[in-house]
Amino acid sequence: MEQLALLGGPKVKTTPFGTGRRFGLEEATQLLEALEQNTLFYHFGGKVKQFLNDFNVMYGVKYSVATSSGTAALHVAMGAAGVSVGDEVITSPITDQGTLIGILYQNAIPVFADLDPHTYNMTPASIKARITPRTKAIVVVHLAGNPCDMDPIMDIARKHGLKVIEDCAQAYLTRYKGRLVGTIGDYGCFSTNDFKHISTGDGGMVTVNSADETDYQVTHAFADKNYRRFGTGLQRDTHYVAPNYRMTELQGAVGIAQLKKLEWICSQRRRFGDRITAGLEKVNGLVPHHVAGGNECTYWFYMFRLREEELTCTREEFCQALTAEGIPNRAGYIPDVCYMQPLFQQRQAYLGSHFPFDQSDVSYDRGLCPEAERILQTAVQIPLSEFYTEQDVEEIIAALRKVAGSYAR
Repeated sequence: MEQLALLGGPKVKTTPFGTGRRFGLEEATQLLEALEQNTLFYHFGGKVKQFLNDFNVMYGVKYSVATSSGTAALHVAMGAAGVSVGDEVITSPITDQGTLIGILYQNAIPVFADLDPHTYNMTPASIKARITPRTKAIVVVHLAGNPCDMDPIMDIARKHGLKVIEDCAQAYLTRYKGRLVGTIGDYGCFSTNDFKHISTGDGGMVTVNSADETDYQVTHAFADKNYRRFGTGLQRDTHYVAPNYRMTELQGAVGIAQLKKLEWICSQRRRFGDRITAGLEKVNGLVPHHVAGGNECTYWFYMFRLREEELTCTREEFCQALTAEGIPNRAGYIPDVCYMQPLFQQRQAYLGSHFPFDQSDVSYDRGLCPEAERILQTAVQIPLSEFYTEQDVEEIIAALRKVAGSYAR
């Protein structure tokens, strides 16, 4: 075993990682066409409509609604699902704040279910244990492009009359037992911000998986102040408040071009992530990112865990050594589980008010989701890119094996 670069040995990674251009002439052409329409409003132009149609064809769905962001998409799904004041919504404690904002905007209460220690997704058993008479919906988060165990989750939801919203912000073309995530629950929510598989700067989509056109119309209206713009008509009689989350024609135009690249992007990331997992098999001290048999992960990032009892270093020392070998990384995904944020600890969603938390006895104590807490205490995240080379991926594996071997007990 060569000496660690941290201690003066040779680095594993001495060449730059592969890079590429995300945007090009295809996006520019679509943008010019959007400008030549003389309108950038989604209802009058054709770009958002084409973007959604192309997305629907790719996903095999009939209905989807465009939004201004992935966070907006999740909020729209909450509104369409009928989530309202005092309802409880079960979701993951390891996620972006965007998963939670829509719940709180509807004055509902987030309830956190624990995670599988190897897939980092909610377990059906933990979801089932969190259901109360106030539960209205489940928001599953397919973290890093790894699918949740959807069949038992859907069985639980149907048994209890709950809506299921899939957070697919990190999970484009991810498959659960052959089915695309985002098409299994009642709604699938996607993000096109600049840090996802495809980008329109910001933006999002909601798939409406009911065959009932009324469900689509309710979802569509909730993204547009509850105005109903269908065909040439416009109905402004609003019966409850809804936000303005409209996507612009400029976002739609870029999305049309980006969608054409999505299958290649996801296939590259899937191949690279699976190769890293194969390269880490039987490496003492490392627990690879587990993808259940029959599923396909599209790796928005790659996250593995340390078995610190098998190593002579701390996670921080491991990360420092990996950085010295030329491999970018960071400890965990978020600093701590969501329920330890001040918002939940102080039970304050709005300044100067404890509503809606003061209407609930839901607890946010340390230890609520012990597996999720342990994941964040032992995980290491490595960025992936579709532009990496085969050499890049093999050097990531070599560096991980080198560092783990050097610190092995």
